[in-house]
Amino acid sequence: MKTPLPDYLEEAMLDCADGGAVADYIPELAEVDPDQFGIAICTPDGTQYASGDADVEFSIQSASKPFAYALAVEQRGAAGVEEHVNVEPSGDPFNSASVDELDGRPDNPMINIGAITTYALTTPDDWSAAERFEHVRAGMSAFAGRELEVDADVYHSEIATSYRNMSLAYLVRSTGHFTLEPSEVVAGYTRQCAIRVTARDLSVMGMTLGSGGVNPITGERVVSEETAQRVLSVMSTCGMYNASGDWMTDVGIPAKSGVGGGIFGVLPGQVGAATFSPRLDRFGNSVRGVRLFERLSRDMGMHIMGVPPAGDGVVHTFRLADDSRGEHVLVALQGALRFAQTERALRTFEDIPVDGRDVVIDLSRVSSADGVGLRMLTEGVRRLGLDGHRVDLHDPKDVLQQR
Repeated sequence: MKTPLPDYLEEAMLDCADGGAVADYIPELAEVDPDQFGIAICTPDGTQYASGDADVEFSIQSASKPFAYALAVEQRGAAGVEEHVNVEPSGDPFNSASVDELDGRPDNPMINIGAITTYALTTPDDWSAAERFEHVRAGMSAFAGRELEVDADVYHSEIATSYRNMSLAYLVRSTGHFTLEPSEVVAGYTRQCAIRVTARDLSVMGMTLGSGGVNPITGERVVSEETAQRVLSVMSTCGMYNASGDWMTDVGIPAKSGVGGGIFGVLPGQVGAATFSPRLDRFGNSVRGVRLFERLSRDMGMHIMGVPPAGDGVVHTFRLADDSRGEHVLVALQGALRFAQTERALRTFEDIPVDGRDVVIDLSRVSSADGVGLRMLTEGVRRLGLDGHRVDLHDPKDVLQQR
């Protein structure tokens, strides 16, 4: 059978109405096709699902901030970074001069003034500007699992109008929270924002954070588990600017947006998801991206406050059996069935040959199932039937009657 997840993603996209406008204050971004729309999700074992314009490249913009912050924490330690950049929500727009009244520290690394400071902290001060940017580019590439490059046109378009960011950099430099030349820092930060990614890349980058710093595709440890946890914590309170409170209440997924139209979100241990749509709302977040994440959270039970940690080894048995039922395919599941576990079970169903054999699905070892897991399992059983299999559900605990 074919797993229903790609069909669901396509349907969910169709349900997200348009609105908003592209970021026309950056000349190059004003020229992008406003109707592009894509989504990608990545699971802990590196499986990916995508729909729409998920492979279209766009500039990462502020969605780069969590990854640069991770690199800075790896370089200087959490305390070393927090000495210069706080982790408190600002409640202000992304380009505000939000600093502590007493010591001048930027409020957090997800707004521009904090991200500019963070970029300066990604390497030792005595590294050259070229070495510093290459370190950041290579680090972000490790998060993505492929080599990422800068969109030169976007960079030149942004740097030509970077007066606000330059003023923020000079403000921080005046308080001593970095010691580099402000113009050098702004140039490097602007290049960081101009790196090209796809929604598929962002889903992998997010899942790397959600897997404790290990890239699910390459298996490479990019940052420590402690750093990944810290980054996700800051994203949960500061990632969507002055809409962060509404986002965490309504969506409940640590996330970061960028004015290039990208949003990525992470449900630790379960899924990294990313959307791309250039039309923005008044906060600088993708309109259709926000709506699509709201639907994902609602439909797939992804609110972080409502889903316990994922378990391991949902498929206990998958083999050809021959007993009193005759020759059949036996699939025995175990543990708790939620999104991540049931998605893995559906992929096992995909591996069943379409040859008319009976299929026995044994749920005797399943301890519980939430509404999402039950809907996904029921749809998988239905599709096995459409493939010509007679499906026998062994459900002694009445798992399917829980909801």
